[in-house]
Amino acid sequence: MAAGCTKSITALTNWRGMVAHAAGMTAIACLRILFTADADMRAGDMPKHKAQGVADAFLKAKWRKPRKCGAVAPLAFVLADHNATELDPTEVQGLAVELEKVLFPNRPIGQIALMTFEGDETAVLHFSALSQKELASLMAGEGYGGEPGRVHVVTADAVKPMPVTREEAKVYAAEKAKAAEAEKPAAAAPAAAAPAPVQAPAPSPAKSAPAPAPTPAPVAAKVVTPQRPADTGWWGVYDLSQGAFVGSTVAMRADLVEPPPEDDAKLLKRDLVALTDVQAALKTASFGEIQASFGFWNLITPASQESYKARLSRYPLDARPRLTASIYGAPREASIGMLQQMRAQLSGAFAAMDLRITDPTFPVQGLPPELLESVTLVLSGETEHDRLKQILKFVERKSAYAAKGVMQCVANVASAVELEACKVAGVVRVQGPAVTDFMDTPVAAADGAPLALAKSAA
Repeated sequence: MAAGCTKSITALTNWRGMVAHAAGMTAIACLRILFTADADMRAGDMPKHKAQGVADAFLKAKWRKPRKCGAVAPLAFVLADHNATELDPTEVQGLAVELEKVLFPNRPIGQIALMTFEGDETAVLHFSALSQKELASLMAGEGYGGEPGRVHVVTADAVKPMPVTREEAKVYAAEKAKAAEAEKPAAAAPAAAAPAPVQAPAPSPAKSAPAPAPTPAPVAAKVVTPQRPADTGWWGVYDLSQGAFVGSTVAMRADLVEPPPEDDAKLLKRDLVALTDVQAALKTASFGEIQASFGFWNLITPASQESYKARLSRYPLDARPRLTASIYGAPREASIGMLQQMRAQLSGAFAAMDLRITDPTFPVQGLPPELLESVTLVLSGETEHDRLKQILKFVERKSAYAAKGVMQCVANVASAVELEACKVAGVVRVQGPAVTDFMDTPVAAADGAPLALAKSAA
């Protein structure tokens, strides 16, 4: 898209966003899936039912409460957010990536496009009923004969605003033609001879008076500023089968007082801060395994992948055997293809991969062998009884985990009772407030007992 055209459309969408904000509107949008495959693929070859299932799973995992989403027609979904005035189309770019790789694993990117339309409820529902031909016209910048709104075309590698109405399309076409004309190389005019520079006469040297001796500055009193706590800290990881600490996992200090954010951009920022602190810790902490966290949806978004890659390029290669990539936020039915891609993406810096889950019934039996070294259940129940039930459900699947060669681990273990339940049930590794305090540095040695056991023995 030409730069001038993009600017005019962006200005238009920003103006609409301000109007919506002033009116106190709820953000509501329709998401449509378009097949843009090459001409050699017939309509009957399009895996529409599979696309519907992948999109439904993605949105249920990502479009969390209090936001709402639901299918309103084949390959059409309505998204609503009562706490926003407009939606960020980059939030669904991960869906475009996943659809490409799940539905067309052996074809180049470009088989799938998404289109988001924001407007009032009537306009959104009208948009959900447009034909694929009408959507193709919108994607080509020709507009359509319906209500005004805010449209973006979302592909695996780009997000572009587009004109909506016929009138906007005319402006768009004119701007595009004007930008194309401006890009044509102008005929080079003969260069005029530049006038010779006039050299100014050199100033005659003058006698300078001796400079006065500098007055010594008063010595200021040294002010000691309290050091700000680091954004990250560490939980020790204890191996119950070995009876020893085996390493540490990095975590955000803010999570001690409030739940982590749900927005992927904020999660990415946290991950990058943690990765920087892990890199620093590797220079001083010589003991044990180090676990670093990555967001599942950020790992499948191209821009976020580049951010991770840039940070990991600084990691020393000799640290790889000690490093485990711990992936959080995966849906229950996580795509095996996406997990395999993550493994390949992270394998240059990390020797092992861990999947952090909150559903103790996670279907590990569907995973191929050697994809994961461990799965960590993060306890989240409000009462100890709820948390013990989660541990029990998790270990009921011990044979399936053993068959895949995957360690069962539990995080956020908060009491001696939970720790003992993990030990009796055969959980391999544990971490959390019952194992260690939240520490400023990683565990320094294997010796020692979990905090809950040490307190009970005292």
